[in-house]
Amino acid sequence: MAACRQCCAKSCLSNLGTRETGIIEKLLHSYGFIQCCERQARLFFHFSQFSGNIEHLKIGDPVEFEMTYDRRTGKPIASTVTKIAPEVVLSEERVTGNVTTELRTDGSAGDTQGRISYENRGECFFLPYTKDDVEGNVTLRAGDKVSFQIATNQRGNLGACHIRLENPAHPVKYQGVVCSMKESFGFIERADVVKEIFFHFSEAKSMKEELRLGDDVEFIIQTRNGKEVACNITRLPAGTVVFEDVGTEIVKGQVLKPLDRGQNARHQSDPLPGRIRYRAQDHSEVEVPFGDKDQKGDFTLRHGDWVQFKIATDRRDQLQRATNISLLEESFVVSGEKREQGVVASLKDGFGFLRCVEREPRLFFHFNEVLDVDCEIAVNDEFEFTVVQDQTSSFSNNRQSAIRMKRLPSATVKFETLQESNVMGVVCKESSSWINRSPTKSQNGTNGNGTEHTNDSGLISYQVNGVKKTVAFYLKDQRTTPRVGDKVEFNICQVKRTKELVASDVQIVQPAARTGNNGNQPTHQGFVAALKDGFGFIETIEHDREVFFHFSNFEGDPNTLELGQEVEYNLGSRGSSGSCSSAENVRILAKGTIELPTVTGEILDGVVVRPLRSVNPDQQEYSGLVKLGSEDSELEYEFGIMGLTNKRELLQVGDPVQLQVDSSGRAANIVAVRKKRRATVDAYKGPFGFLTYEVEEGKKLFFHISEVKDNAVLQVGDQVEFELVTNQRNGKSSACNVTKVRYLCDSDVQARPERLISRLRTISMEDTGPKLTVVRQPRGPDGSRGFTADVRKIRVAGALPE
Repeated sequence: MAACRQCCAKSCLSNLGTRETGIIEKLLHSYGFIQCCERQARLFFHFSQFSGNIEHLKIGDPVEFEMTYDRRTGKPIASTVTKIAPEVVLSEERVTGNVTTELRTDGSAGDTQGRISYENRGECFFLPYTKDDVEGNVTLRAGDKVSFQIATNQRGNLGACHIRLENPAHPVKYQGVVCSMKESFGFIERADVVKEIFFHFSEAKSMKEELRLGDDVEFIIQTRNGKEVACNITRLPAGTVVFEDVGTEIVKGQVLKPLDRGQNARHQSDPLPGRIRYRAQDHSEVEVPFGDKDQKGDFTLRHGDWVQFKIATDRRDQLQRATNISLLEESFVVSGEKREQGVVASLKDGFGFLRCVEREPRLFFHFNEVLDVDCEIAVNDEFEFTVVQDQTSSFSNNRQSAIRMKRLPSATVKFETLQESNVMGVVCKESSSWINRSPTKSQNGTNGNGTEHTNDSGLISYQVNGVKKTVAFYLKDQRTTPRVGDKVEFNICQVKRTKELVASDVQIVQPAARTGNNGNQPTHQGFVAALKDGFGFIETIEHDREVFFHFSNFEGDPNTLELGQEVEYNLGSRGSSGSCSSAENVRILAKGTIELPTVTGEILDGVVVRPLRSVNPDQQEYSGLVKLGSEDSELEYEFGIMGLTNKRELLQVGDPVQLQVDSSGRAANIVAVRKKRRATVDAYKGPFGFLTYEVEEGKKLFFHISEVKDNAVLQVGDQVEFELVTNQRNGKSSACNVTKVRYLCDSDVQARPERLISRLRTISMEDTGPKLTVVRQPRGPDGSRGFTADVRKIRVAGALPE
């Protein structure tokens, strides 16, 4: 009440009718609340509206402000906030001095304040201090050396604050997490206050292994050149430092402010820009912030969405935020958004394309838009989704994408509606589909925007009540390959998108008689060399070329196909087109049907001088080529898909390998020899993730779940060992043979709050001033940063080493 009376008096003296006074009631990470003195109101204010250093503002301080209205929500807020009789820090740098009078709080006669002396320009000054001004819960004794900051109290008297004992016999130990690392220094996020502290790598020399991002550490704090630094750093067991407590109660709320997904998201300064409103147990409405790592997945949230979440409370400043956010089904009803259906047509690294029921072009989508983050996405999976303009696309402003993708049960999505079933007819025109087209000059059979090439339809003639009719059919929708004159049984369906009648489930009842070369086609054998979206390639038994085949010409389930499988096939009766022939009637053979050359001899070292054509379609030769020893060697051996130990290996020019030579003089049992690297998992979303290993500036290294060995379950913060592979065609790098070598923690508690990680990522250096670009990092003889004493050899004076 005294503070309120002081505020009112100050307001009268200022004679400003538009300004009000109040008391700081609550301070959070980037905003706070003011309790008005003149009326019963509690106003929000952002730190950007405070005139002065926000670090000097405390709960209970009297302030003066203007009441305005938020442009977005229309709610009253406080702006142009100023502090009444503020506490002004005169010296941002820390000052060192000595305790001259001890602080006495035992109730006996004596000073209730202590005294500290310090020297400035040859003069000695004495400053008072209280128990609240001492950090670390230590007792100061006369003669102790301390560091502190100078400030004025509300009466205008000088005093010492933030006092820390320097070089004590038993220094206070602090804990934190390594949050940023540069070439020779870094920063630690402290566990006691929301603050980072500088450290140099030399302060961690006692540890056998160098520090890494995310390590839990313990340290002491010293003052050097007026700045706080962390010293005597030791590593703690993973999971020791806990910044926040996550509640067990599941709360339901509504999104007031979603996260910005556009180009402006990169320049977002607030680490917790999102807002959710929920009703507390006392029936009051509460707003909590959230960041981009608080969702269960990285899907798009919209204003008004209903979500469920848990509340995390920071132990240091008691800031609460929403986390483990998941989207509720009722959001789609409330929003009234149009939902469409489709199936996954193709998958790439982190994205894919959908075949939609209501639109012709293939629809782009990111894996992070799938609401169920635990499910693995596969071709032919069915989804319900919303279509929007893709804001993240840099090459096209008109591309649409699918968001908020909900998985549907199998057989839910229907592209056609059944009109008639079990209709008999005769093929009068064949479908000219993929079987006579080589996709080597196109990307996955699609054009740049993901739409499928136009296929010429076949025709089936049939009779209805004596009237002859024809209906179209497409080879991509059939399991068999109908020929002209074949008697077939089929169903007639209407395509929902175009209302066109087409024949589906075409089954050959009686094949037409074949004449000429078509009646007796020779059978060939080979090996599956490549699998794409809807088609693949077969390596001939002579290993000299590949044969194209469409999945519609495969007798069986295409999902069972694997690289290296033995198959037999017939060449297309209509010849070939493009750079390779086409195969029909492709069948899997039992393993061992094709006799392979025996492999004997020692293991040799070599280097790839020519990859397979599946890796580089522009080359004329199909087979890859390996030279022994080095590229200057004259001994060289060709290899095909069966020469690779790992059939999924994409060997590039210059890759070192180990191999053996088979009885036919070809390379066999080829294994890539790549340098093992280590990093930590930065993000993990469904079937892919990213590692804290930068190949390009600002870009993390991609990896796919299929590359994780031993079916290990990875979490953010886990340390992994991997090999780096770069696709020479597009220049993109990825991690392969990922092995888990270190676990973050077995508990569910995160070692570092996501909001702090987000805040660090948004920090950028000043644009002004000269800049240096590091083109090569220093490395020691043992591969570490700098030189260590144990790798140096002691040399006797006057004697030269041999």
